[in-house]
Amino acid sequence: MVIENIGNNKKPQGPIEPGILDNKYSRSSLYKDAWKRLKKNKLAILGLAIVLFLIFVAIFAPFLAPYEPNSRIKEDSSLGPSRTHLFGTDLLGRDIFSRVIYGSRISIEVGIIAVGISVVLGLFLGALAGYFGRWPDAIIMRIADIFFAFPYILGAIAIMTILGSGIVNIFIAIGVLGWAYFARIFRGSILSIKNKEYIEAARALGASNTRIITKHIFPNAIAPIIVFATMNVGTAIIVEAALSFLGIGVQPPTPAWGKMLSEALSFIDIAPWMMLFPGLAIVITVLGFVLLGDGLRDAFDPKMKNK
Repeated sequence: MVIENIGNNKKPQGPIEPGILDNKYSRSSLYKDAWKRLKKNKLAILGLAIVLFLIFVAIFAPFLAPYEPNSRIKEDSSLGPSRTHLFGTDLLGRDIFSRVIYGSRISIEVGIIAVGISVVLGLFLGALAGYFGRWPDAIIMRIADIFFAFPYILGAIAIMTILGSGIVNIFIAIGVLGWAYFARIFRGSILSIKNKEYIEAARALGASNTRIITKHIFPNAIAPIIVFATMNVGTAIIVEAALSFLGIGVQPPTPAWGKMLSEALSFIDIAPWMMLFPGLAIVITVLGFVLLGDGLRDAFDPKMKNK
């Protein structure tokens, strides 16, 4: 029997159905257990360290970069890595190390804001589809199927072609394209728990649909959303880099890793460092989010509880 504790803060005295987070105590237990399992996963901790380091670099870029990212020094044009310029310089004499550091800001902004848009849209539409069912479910899921039918990067290119280049339009393009995945995940979670006994008890006590979804269903369905959102940040960074590489994303002189790759493409034979370091930044950053996402998936998996 599932015991739901509504309207008071007393800890429930009774067994809780495995896998169902029907109160704040079981939710707290889930996150504590997940953190314990996450700490045992060395690759996940490596991913977390990479992500935290990237965020640190993005926040303190003005203090970490030795030069202004757009500062041109003609006599230092196309220099290889040295003590003066750790990653070398580009054709215009700009310090690549400083530009890579400032480029992390674009990646973090795209990862957080664009994925945040996807999450908000996906949770709202997924809640409508999963909780109310019938025609809202049919309409929303058919629209989602249309989004699934188009390759992600091609869809982003199409939207950017219509909206035009710019960082704000990148947020919109990636955010709009990603909602369908979150909507389907949240819908599935709602369908699996909306008829549980504690949900029926909340209805019987007169709780509104909004309260049931936000207070009882959402906390139980948030784990897969967290996992997928973390992994999707890496995808968003790759898409932004691809758009900037093609010239329809972030525009010069703003430093962006994808744009730096595009500008260095013609000089790969004579100045490979121009592509090497921005490329490594993309790979390491995406790897960090993927490792952390994989670790979170295993940490939130109830089957891993006794491992």
